[in-house]
Amino acid sequence: MLAYRYLFTQLVARELRRKYKGSRLGVLWYLVNPLVLMGAYTLMFGHVFRVQHFPDFPIFLMVGLIVWTFFQQSLMSAADSLIDQGALVRKARFPRQTIPASTVAVQLITFLAILVLLAPLAVVLRGTLEPALLLLPVLVVFLFCFVLGWALIVAVLHAYFRDVAPILAVALLPWFFLTPIFYAPNRSLSFVAHHPWVGTILAWVNPVAPFIDALRSILYSGVVPSWGHLLYVAVAGAVSLAVGALVFRRLEGELAVVV
Repeated sequence: MLAYRYLFTQLVARELRRKYKGSRLGVLWYLVNPLVLMGAYTLMFGHVFRVQHFPDFPIFLMVGLIVWTFFQQSLMSAADSLIDQGALVRKARFPRQTIPASTVAVQLITFLAILVLLAPLAVVLRGTLEPALLLLPVLVVFLFCFVLGWALIVAVLHAYFRDVAPILAVALLPWFFLTPIFYAPNRSLSFVAHHPWVGTILAWVNPVAPFIDALRSILYSGVVPSWGHLLYVAVAGAVSLAVGALVFRRLEGELAVVV
């Protein structure tokens, strides 16, 4: 893969320019969209439909929102990536994983840019300048591996079965609301109080939730995530990447034909 790092960087640069080519703000739209969403969701879920009360709710919300946006946008971008680069896939020999990986890298750049803005705000407003911040890069690596594994699976499956992306788009909508972005499942929610198992499902069965909780522990609360969360995100990242690479490798043989 290192031999193709130039191709990878060119794919990343091309994807960064392509979406907003010709607009005044250009690639800055990658940052504007999540910030606008944060404002809208803060208004709706922090003031109009207040499910739980959190001090500095925009910080609480933004941590969850950037993790989810990275996951969602990476999968949706990766789904069409092999088809969009069909001419390149048919004409040249190179690791095809480079293509969906480049779309995830673009979303990672957006994620990191917002994280760079968010972390100082969290430190100032929440007083979270603690040693736990040293774990932040480690969690980002685990998150990247987790998302990349999913993206590889989605990309190669959609190349063969063109219903994958529409099904994924439909599935991500309820998944979004079942992810603890606007609330914390371990705090008192009325339906969790009557059905405690619901909180367990929201917190652990949803694979995105532990990543959000771990980052919130560091940025919002200033504490080291629990060993359960650390173990979960490490295993989830490794397993997701391994399974994604295996599935892609098994199916990539006919990519030049199906795209």
